[in-house]
Amino acid sequence: MSRKSSSNDKPDPTSQQTCCDHSPPEISAADVVRPPGSGAARAASVTPVAGVPGTGPARFRIDTMDCTAEEAEIRRALEPISGIRSLSFQLRARTLGIDAPAEVLPAALAAIRKAGFSPEAIQADATVEEQTREDHPDVHDHEHEVGGGIWRLALALAMAVAAEALSYFAPETQLWKFAGMAVAAVAIWLAGLDVYKKGVAALMRGKLNINALMSVAVTGAFFIGQWPEAAMVMALYGIAELIEARAVDRARNAIKGLLDLAPDQALVQQTGGQWVATPVQAVAVGATVRVGPGQRVPLDGVVTRGNGAVNQAPVTGESIPVDKTVGDPVYAGTINETGELEFRVTAGATNTTLARIIAAVEKAQGTRAPTQRFVDRFAAIYTPAVFLIALAVAIGAPFLMGLTWLEALYKALVLLVIACPCALVISTPVTVVSGLAAAARRGILIKGGTYLESARLLKAVAFDKTGTVTEGKPKLVDWMPWGTGNPAQTQLLAVSLAARSDHPVSGAIAAALPGDRLQVQDFTALPGRGVEGTVEQQRLFLGNHRAVHERGLCGPEVEAVLQAHEHQGRTVTLLANATRVLAIFAVADTIRPTSEQAIRDLKALGVTPVMLTGDNNATARAIAAQAGITDARGELLPEAKLEVIKQMQQRYGATGMAGDGINDAPALAQADLGFAMGGAGTDTAMESADIVIMNDDLRRVAEVVALSKSTHSVLWQNIVLALGIKAVFLVLAVFASATMWMAVFADMGASLLVVANGLRLLRATTGEGVCKAVAPAAAGGHAHVH
Repeated sequence: MSRKSSSNDKPDPTSQQTCCDHSPPEISAADVVRPPGSGAARAASVTPVAGVPGTGPARFRIDTMDCTAEEAEIRRALEPISGIRSLSFQLRARTLGIDAPAEVLPAALAAIRKAGFSPEAIQADATVEEQTREDHPDVHDHEHEVGGGIWRLALALAMAVAAEALSYFAPETQLWKFAGMAVAAVAIWLAGLDVYKKGVAALMRGKLNINALMSVAVTGAFFIGQWPEAAMVMALYGIAELIEARAVDRARNAIKGLLDLAPDQALVQQTGGQWVATPVQAVAVGATVRVGPGQRVPLDGVVTRGNGAVNQAPVTGESIPVDKTVGDPVYAGTINETGELEFRVTAGATNTTLARIIAAVEKAQGTRAPTQRFVDRFAAIYTPAVFLIALAVAIGAPFLMGLTWLEALYKALVLLVIACPCALVISTPVTVVSGLAAAARRGILIKGGTYLESARLLKAVAFDKTGTVTEGKPKLVDWMPWGTGNPAQTQLLAVSLAARSDHPVSGAIAAALPGDRLQVQDFTALPGRGVEGTVEQQRLFLGNHRAVHERGLCGPEVEAVLQAHEHQGRTVTLLANATRVLAIFAVADTIRPTSEQAIRDLKALGVTPVMLTGDNNATARAIAAQAGITDARGELLPEAKLEVIKQMQQRYGATGMAGDGINDAPALAQADLGFAMGGAGTDTAMESADIVIMNDDLRRVAEVVALSKSTHSVLWQNIVLALGIKAVFLVLAVFASATMWMAVFADMGASLLVVANGLRLLRATTGEGVCKAVAPAAAGGHAHVH
């Protein structure tokens, strides 16, 4: 499961698929080509061609390209042409973007036409509405097509029923026979015109896909006198295809919904102070934007005025709204639930956190999981093999089984309908996309099906301490006055000195003890030791253990208290005058509220947690004990963390690493699976890891493992289901009575079953921890995320 082989996860242009599998378009981050405008336009703008300012990839519509098998053929046709920088496919929109110099395009188009496709140029100066229509026909034209398709298929089904009725009840005369054949032919034409177009095109290219197989089978059945059955099969096939496509769209739309999170316009402050509604793509970085209660935040920014509770669930998966005030970040697509906020824009419409999430998810859809690659390879062998079996039955059955030639040919045609591995091929991308969507809803960005599927293999996960297991911010956890004196006055003296220092420990003391401040004179910073100053005519020192010890102020009792704090991983600061210690302050980086639950969840899933930190061993052990981690390694430099990951891989096997994605980069790269924490708004975290936890909730790591187990389980359920149904009907077709009706129900019924099974993962959301699925996983069963 080494990430070193991740390059193999990218789409294989030489792979062959024998079925229009409705799998997601394979899109690389650099390939995404969309017009400026609403929704999708903000997710990824047109990528300029290098060296040609203001231009983008040439875009073409190919009406007969709507599945990955046809995409692979086009890729292979364009491979020999030099000068093509990248290709971008939008299968649902049937569009292709070619990033290449203008002089290369004629050769590219000639190669596409030679492969049997007819590209039509999309005008570069098309309006936003026209381009949106072209890129997303499911939003405009597709609605009309689906509506028209339903009525056309309903009429085809009625005609097929009429053909069956004429076959059974009409008198046995040539007139009624021709009438029945005519009705059947109309039904086939209504339901199967597109199938025939694609089937003929595929056969001319020497390809065997579902359209080619159905075209041959239905035509053969019609001409051997089984015209009522041929009409019914084509009508049922068309209806099943429509239902299947709508079901698959549900999986895609679960992620596509991200595109609609951010509004199209923002209320922007103008130079004169007035507020004007402006398209988000026209809002410049640095502009001031206002968002009222109940409105969605249109762009990323930093709050400059106001306060309110913002629901960040669409981006980070946090279930509780987060309070925002001046200086806090806000993200596009989140919801301002209370109060009015004004914020300074920090990222353009195409570079917001939401836009980067969408681009990463689209790239993730383009990477194929190991199971999907296996299925694709299997399907490329399976369909031609069954076609040969059907041919053998047609030729050999009259001699070996005593059948007539028409009976043998009918059996062969039934086999052709059964042959398509549509259910097998479609099951994997639907399942993977459903899993990716379920994770995205929880604020977990998984960068590909490979990582989603391989997370189940993790045996150990290493956690960085600061900012991952802990909050990453020092807090005052305890303080006590020492000796005689007024505690309130002692606190005031300490806070007055601490407020003058810029050291994080001093800042934690000042933040935890609010109140008045006294004037400090002759303030002096002592690097590595503390600060010193005169407060109310007495010289005071606020500093660390070593500095107080050097001044000879640490007696046995003070030492005992300091050692007790330090054994708990706390940083101790002392307030002293020239003769004695006045107060002791203990500051610590506290663990996150969710860390303990996260570690329990991982252990229940059979994953061993290990904590790595650059802090001293005493601090490491103390923090690890609070989180429930028994193996803690301290005093580690980034290079040393990498070596620990190697040791863990040798000891445990597949090992993950969770860190902030910056100083943990070497360890993240070495680990089999890298988790970056707190990815919202962080470019480095989003780029450096395989999985990004958009908020800092450590429980998401265990949820990824549980979701991976569920995804793998569903994948193999679908494979067994699809192959099992095929096997049963193949036997029935050869050795018993299996009709074309049974064949089409076997093929399309299996497809619908595996799609529905894969869509179950869309419900994979959890409450606290990894929900009820952790217990069976710990007992050796499969974990299912509910």
